[in-house]
Amino acid sequence: MINKIIDWSARNIFMVLLATLFIVVAGVYAVVKTPIDALPDLSDVQVIVYTEFPGQAPQVVEDQVTYPLTTAMLSVPKSRVVRGFSYFGASFVYIIFEDGTDIYWARSRVLEYLNFASARMPKGVTPQIGPDATGVGWVYQYVVIAKDKTLAELRTLQDWYLRYQLTKAHGVAEVASIGGFVQTYQVTVDPVKLRAYGIPLNKVVQVIRESNRDVGGRVVEMAETEYMVRGKGYLRGKGDIEALVVKSEKGTPVLVRDIARVELAPDERRGLTELNGEGEVVSGIAMARYGENALEVIHHLKSKISEISAGLPAGVSIQAVYDRSDLIYRAIKSLTVTLIEESIIVALVCFVFLLHARSALVAILMLPVAVLMAFIAMRLLGMSSNLMSLGGIAIAIGAMIDAAIVMIENAHKHLERLKQGHSNQQR
Repeated sequence: MINKIIDWSARNIFMVLLATLFIVVAGVYAVVKTPIDALPDLSDVQVIVYTEFPGQAPQVVEDQVTYPLTTAMLSVPKSRVVRGFSYFGASFVYIIFEDGTDIYWARSRVLEYLNFASARMPKGVTPQIGPDATGVGWVYQYVVIAKDKTLAELRTLQDWYLRYQLTKAHGVAEVASIGGFVQTYQVTVDPVKLRAYGIPLNKVVQVIRESNRDVGGRVVEMAETEYMVRGKGYLRGKGDIEALVVKSEKGTPVLVRDIARVELAPDERRGLTELNGEGEVVSGIAMARYGENALEVIHHLKSKISEISAGLPAGVSIQAVYDRSDLIYRAIKSLTVTLIEESIIVALVCFVFLLHARSALVAILMLPVAVLMAFIAMRLLGMSSNLMSLGGIAIAIGAMIDAAIVMIENAHKHLERLKQGHSNQQR
């Protein structure tokens, strides 16, 4: 079979060159369109359902949240494994799907079954699915630095401005905030005063919750002009919370400040972020969507950071601390250098031992064509260009070069055996 292919190729040079041209064009297209990353994403197709149940023990979370969700997700089509984990105040359910399942089809199926499972949840508990990313999607991390800003101010800037702006970058699934202090209004109730006034603790919580809202009214017409009437009740600061009326007896109001202390304080922290051992900073982690081109995502992130840097407060800057594009470019450079080195070595070997320049061109020209053919196969199989695949190509080039040199030398031996005055057909 191989002999027939070789014989046909030798007799149809134009067709071989035409097929090579098509392979080169298709290979260049595959190189441009193949997602480029440093690390291969071998994770399963999975959807994570996250649920908060504040203040509840793991056993309560397991019985009232994790177990109902896990049993509901068992019937999701194409689901292979369903795992549930219960922690203090939080529940995680992992739904792992069969290989080859489209990630967004899986997410839509989970959302459908989540609508039915939500009816079995405790009041006020709402499950939500995680971002469409995996652990390998961690492609970029930055820190927000400013000499004249506190960690609380920088965290507020990160949570309410930078995070939303960077999420708009193409291919970004989520921007997670870490480090700094999350500002919260904390109401510290005095139990002795509560007992003295005869006010239950739930009453304080109810008053604060129900007082933080606007109320709509009707339209009042005066002098052929319509006026929209509404009651403004959103809490704007510590003073508004302190002035809320918890109880009124014989015309005397009992305010929040009479029974509690209201202060702006940081929320409880589970960790911190340091930069080079020089102190705490506020940081953000950008996660790429599942199957996206990591190099393009990083490029869009950098462009977005350059765009929003002009609008930052004076003295605030964004500094990259992890950029996977450096590793990606080094992987591409490694393959390029290997290709060039092997081409030079092959050219020297063929020229020195065979004293025939055209024979060296056969192997040298086929090196890039073989790489393009590999990229065509990677594109058809849905594989990304990463350290593993590029390393495999570099190793395969070495094996292919050995075979090419052997075949060229064998052809020369056969040519040497031809009789003097042989015809072109025999050659």
